[in-house]
Amino acid sequence: MDRNLVGRLGAALGGGGTAALDLGPGHHRLVVPDGQAGQFTVDVLGDADTAHRVVHLLPGGGLNVAANYGTAQGRSLARFLADHGYLVVGTTPREDALTSDRTGPHVADRGLDGHRTDLERVVSAAGTVTGLPYELLGHSAGAALALATAARTGGEQPRRVLVLDTTGPYDPETEPELVARAEALTDLFQQQLAAGVLTVDPGLKDLFARAAADPDAPSGLPRPQPAPGDGQFSNLGLLHYALIHTRELPGPANWIHHRGHSGGSYAFGATPEEDRFALTHTPLPVWQEAVARLGSGLQPTALLRDLAAVWAGRTEVHRIDWAAIRADVVWVNAEFGRGDHDLGARLVRRGGARVDYRVVPGYGHGDVVWSATAERDVWESLLPRP
Repeated sequence: MDRNLVGRLGAALGGGGTAALDLGPGHHRLVVPDGQAGQFTVDVLGDADTAHRVVHLLPGGGLNVAANYGTAQGRSLARFLADHGYLVVGTTPREDALTSDRTGPHVADRGLDGHRTDLERVVSAAGTVTGLPYELLGHSAGAALALATAARTGGEQPRRVLVLDTTGPYDPETEPELVARAEALTDLFQQQLAAGVLTVDPGLKDLFARAAADPDAPSGLPRPQPAPGDGQFSNLGLLHYALIHTRELPGPANWIHHRGHSGGSYAFGATPEEDRFALTHTPLPVWQEAVARLGSGLQPTALLRDLAAVWAGRTEVHRIDWAAIRADVVWVNAEFGRGDHDLGARLVRRGGARVDYRVVPGYGHGDVVWSATAERDVWESLLPRP
């Protein structure tokens, strides 16, 4: 990559240093400080001399670009896109750099609008420096951010929005019970914000750390009834159960998954030692590498509130003007992740945009970016058609 381009991008963003990443040649990172409001980082990957357009990568909640898009068993999604003629620009949100106190003057306003402000700054800088058209690609919360950004009027619009396993509004006519749950969740996060609870820890880092340190030790969590036998999950068993059956574990938003983060199987034995479990699509070492690359791993409560409001259709809390999206949309959900809830896609289509919506069978929420077969099953469908 032309290091001058990286330097010019840093200047257009208002300063920032560059440092090489360990994700392969031609991959650089810009750190963009913003005084007391913390910092965000921008990864740049690809050949600026041959790229035909820019793709902006937006990580899921609690993730960063390196974990979400630079991790894989073989070629990562970021490298896949760079190899297909994109200049890849990934924006890691400010919360990734939070310290253990989980506080700061910028945390309370880190909802969708706060994330969009940083993204629009990066999009504008990349457009000024490269002169290339751009696309937005997001996973999970990042996909909701991509759609919310594309719905804003003014400035150069993205050519396409690429959506990986996210949830738009539930359909109040056919899914009233899900709308009600999302409404209650919105209220819960509102109450937490009012009480000063500014971040949520999904707990994945701790689960992986305990499973690595002592995989066979009791986890402290009893196996669910009617599991045969008795006893607690082992640390490694609990990690697998949490990945495969995320929906079944405590957590205010775990019900959003149809099953879990990763496709797989878990069979209970007579004792915890006899439990048998395996991941179907994403190997455990890939999950381990992704989690090891996380920063804080924290999710801003304001972001979760806005996402829940989108699911509930609570436009007084956060509104996405679906009909205002003019870009082509490719929306790929996972059967065991966010599942088949297509109202958001239908609303975009009613506004006149072209929408390609589908659900990948057997995939969990994270499999769309980390599966050993994701390149064939998902990523190829993201490429522009001739």
